[in-house]
Amino acid sequence: MRQEEKAGLAWTACFDASKLPKVTPHARCRLRLLKQERIRDFLILEEEFIQNQERLKPREEQAEQERTKLEELRGTPLQVGNLEEIIDEHHAIVSTPHGPEHYALIASFVDKDELEPGSTVLLHNKNHAVVGILDDDADPMVNVMKLDKAPTESYADIGGLEDQIQEIKESVELPLTHPEYYEEMGIKPPKGVILYGPPGTGKTLLAKAVANQTSATFLRVVGSELIQKYSGEGPKLVRELFRVAEENAPSIVFIDEIDAIGTKRYDTNSGGEREIQRTMLELLTRLDGFDSRGDVKVIMATNRIDSLDTALIRPGRIDRKIEFPLPDEKTKRRIFNIHTSRMTLADDVNLEDLIMSKDELSGADVKAICTEAGLLALRERRMRVTNEDFQKAKENVLYRKSENLPQGMS
Repeated sequence: MRQEEKAGLAWTACFDASKLPKVTPHARCRLRLLKQERIRDFLILEEEFIQNQERLKPREEQAEQERTKLEELRGTPLQVGNLEEIIDEHHAIVSTPHGPEHYALIASFVDKDELEPGSTVLLHNKNHAVVGILDDDADPMVNVMKLDKAPTESYADIGGLEDQIQEIKESVELPLTHPEYYEEMGIKPPKGVILYGPPGTGKTLLAKAVANQTSATFLRVVGSELIQKYSGEGPKLVRELFRVAEENAPSIVFIDEIDAIGTKRYDTNSGGEREIQRTMLELLTRLDGFDSRGDVKVIMATNRIDSLDTALIRPGRIDRKIEFPLPDEKTKRRIFNIHTSRMTLADDVNLEDLIMSKDELSGADVKAICTEAGLLALRERRMRVTNEDFQKAKENVLYRKSENLPQGMS
């Protein structure tokens, strides 16, 4: 009996050993498997990151060297120069305000897309390498030239000059307000006009009236302002002037006293004269560079047209020349009426004596006489201007004119 029981127990043990074990619970094993897979994914990412770091290490070292070099340059005094010409991707011709031109290296960290001839760049103090670009904002002097508000003068403020007004309307006003007229006629409007005549005959006044009539941006510059101290500054100012004019189109560029930079050229060894000639050449380039049908018109004024270089006033650049003579009796009468219309005149005032006089009075002289007469009346605490005030004012104005004294000084 004992042997049978032992045999039965042995058989039962063998049967139980042949069975697959049952693992419970199932959720715990599944969670452990997911954790192991996540660890494997992290190990794979870590291995890829280490491989990428090893591959990019040379580039980071090069970038660090360039950053170090840039920091050293920032701590070094830099010169400001002009980029004259780009030779290739790594070299350029640069110039400094008070020195010659240089064949210079362009640093690798400088953005080549922003480089163009005429740009203001930073130069290394020792080897003149281009290490930076200054923002190409408009020159502060150009912003001063641009009037924030349109001129208030109109054609009604001009006494006489009917022919001159008609000519400047055809040359400047109509091309800006109705360019289609010229397209239908198949002709090109003038690029610019020049106003010439004695001082005080209304040249500047008419230019302002045209700007008011066309609602155009008015940029006024005197020729002497384009003459700069350092080499290259004058041509750069001309470029900035026309760039601002194009950005604020429609616009009128009025260059007064153009004879300051536009006189006839001649051989000279003077650095100042050569700089003036370079400024005029840049002006000629700008006059040739923009379309006559564009929204930028140029008006020049001078008292000495005979001294100007013929290349400046030839057709194709300055197509219309408008003369401003001294006013005749009819014109002087209209000018006197304009300036005395708001004045309180005494009954004894006789403007005909002033109008019929043989003195060579310009429009500015007539205005000065009216202003001086009003000041004389105020000096004596009177609110009415008498004929004696006008006579004294005329004598004062003619005296200052003959002695070349500024108006308002006696």
